[in-house]
Amino acid sequence: MQLFVQALAAASLLPSAFAAPAGYTAPRVKTSSGVIVGHAASNKTGVTEFLGIKYATAERFAPPKRYNAPANTVYDASNWSDDCPSNKPPVSQFPNFTQPSGLRVWKNFAAQNSNPAAEDCLKLNIWTKTPEVLPGRGKPVLVWFHGGRFTIPGPHSPFYSGQYLTDAEDVLVVTVNYRLGIFGFSGAPGLQQNAALLDQRSAVEWVRDNIEGFGGDPRRIVIFGQSAGGSSVDYFSFAWKNDPIVSGLIPHSGTSLSFNPNTPEYAQKIWFNVTETIGCGGASDDSASVVACVRSKDVQTVLAAAAKVPALPTIALAQATFHPTIDNVTVFGNYEELTATGQFARIPMLLGNTDFESGWYKLSAFGAKINLTEAQWDLFNQRAFTCPNKYTATYRTQYGVATYRYRYHGDWDNIRMYNGTAGLGPRGSGAYHGSEINMVFGTAQDVSGLTNTAAENETIKYMQKAWGTFARDSLNGLQNMGWPRFNPNGNTLALLAYNNDPKPKFVNPAVYDAPCPAKNDPLPGQGGF
Repeated sequence: MQLFVQALAAASLLPSAFAAPAGYTAPRVKTSSGVIVGHAASNKTGVTEFLGIKYATAERFAPPKRYNAPANTVYDASNWSDDCPSNKPPVSQFPNFTQPSGLRVWKNFAAQNSNPAAEDCLKLNIWTKTPEVLPGRGKPVLVWFHGGRFTIPGPHSPFYSGQYLTDAEDVLVVTVNYRLGIFGFSGAPGLQQNAALLDQRSAVEWVRDNIEGFGGDPRRIVIFGQSAGGSSVDYFSFAWKNDPIVSGLIPHSGTSLSFNPNTPEYAQKIWFNVTETIGCGGASDDSASVVACVRSKDVQTVLAAAAKVPALPTIALAQATFHPTIDNVTVFGNYEELTATGQFARIPMLLGNTDFESGWYKLSAFGAKINLTEAQWDLFNQRAFTCPNKYTATYRTQYGVATYRYRYHGDWDNIRMYNGTAGLGPRGSGAYHGSEINMVFGTAQDVSGLTNTAAENETIKYMQKAWGTFARDSLNGLQNMGWPRFNPNGNTLALLAYNNDPKPKFVNPAVYDAPCPAKNDPLPGQGGF
């Protein structure tokens, strides 16, 4: 497809909420989704953003279909799209959040916003500095899969605004809406499973086919994601190992080894729990008729029934119900065996986790009246995050894959959620689950509403440079920055923001990996995804 960019006077197209710089013109990019009209980003007006671009359509529970816009379609990409429908967690009632920012940070990460939701939600957002065709000179592209237990919406959160990373590193950033909960992982017999993961693949295909018009290089697409999004990134490398499209992988705090996916039997059980609740029949009825009935129900009816499905018991937190299900196509039940035998796309990987993931999950436990000892929380951290990263990195290294690993330690005043005297144990929130996203996206001030420290800004600058460098040259770029490739027997684990120092420190991974079992076992960490 031949892509083009054409300038147009901004006056009639830019919304009044955005103050464009003098002489700014609104770029128009021809894509398979129509001619997309961008606008200046709100805080980095040298960056152009394109919001709410439709990449696919889908019948409820079915795989996505590529969206091709009717001829002469022009789309003004000035507004966020609707979120995908979901059951959000209730607002935390924890009484000892740091003031004034703790609850605000929690709400922004848990998508506690007023953004509307609709099933026509398979849309993506793009940030770029130079929306123009540069044959052979395209810029690297970072495509983000948000986290949230495959249940919480993502792209509209201020955590994931791509304008700062794009401005700092001159890379393109793409964030993706994909279906959530029962709509993305129905478990219905007779249907192709894991529609949400197929949504992600469809978005990457759209980027491959259209990103050149935004100034991007379709040969340098790196997918990155956090938590459930991190696991999605790793899943992608197995499901599409023969045609990965992407040139690099960055899973934050989640890999294919981080939790046990649903079995088909369990997925069908909870599917029929919903269908019976809403009067659409059960396992003894014709499966196609049951699906047709559920498709006829309104979104809120389906969500309300899904919210009542009992979660699997776990050692720690309640396990999410509607999430990835083994189908041996997009999701497998033997990831450790597949990883150990090299059955993945052998492309470079940068992976890691935060030092105290539990700092986030302690708030969920508080709400559920679950009391774990500090030793149990440490085990949760280890089995859901540290050990899966150890094994994922080690196996890939054994097959000659350029692999880089980090552990993030930053604990900043403005994004800290609670202190160690707050009733959740002797430690404060620390480097909690998701806290490093503020550094990579550079969004800490937007998320917290408070000013960054100088060291925090330097950490953001360093981490953005590292992620941008990996996107530009996933094979060798980080080595040129002084990062050694991962080796389980050398000082190759990068400690980022250790003691809030912006300069990285490299240690032997055994410092953190020594307690890991001989074989990966995520059960003590189940409930984190």
